[in-house]
Amino acid sequence: MGVRPFDEVAVGDELPATSFPLTRLDLVRYAGASGDFNVIHWNQRIATSVGLPDVIAHGMLTMATAARLVTDWAGDPGAVVEYGVRFTKPVVVPDGDGTAAGGAVLEVTGVVAVKDESNRTVRVDLTATSAGERVLGRAQAVVRLP
Repeated sequence: MGVRPFDEVAVGDELPATSFPLTRLDLVRYAGASGDFNVIHWNQRIATSVGLPDVIAHGMLTMATAARLVTDWAGDPGAVVEYGVRFTKPVVVPDGDGTAAGGAVLEVTGVVAVKDESNRTVRVDLTATSAGERVLGRAQAVVRLP
């Protein structure tokens, strides 16, 4: 997709809803890249022993995955000038491949909530859910468009 022009965007525009599968392999890869090897992200026995329902995704992996909706829509990852979320629930990642047989799916939707003419930016409000539960709150990205 090409870079989204500022003049073609309006408040209320919806970004295309996207589903992102997350598997245990994704968690291992993220652990290697980030250096976060906390056992709750890969060991079911330990995760459940501390009160979690199963292994959970890294919060920053969840946050980054949700941002993909915005970067894909904008057409340029460098267009995101501000991004923040509140973590509301962990993404539980059962063993499997991101289908009904296991893994998790992160469902992300977004809407243009604010358009700032002077800065040529838009604020996109995101909703991210997994297994029917909202996993991020106040997820907002400010995007500068040409």
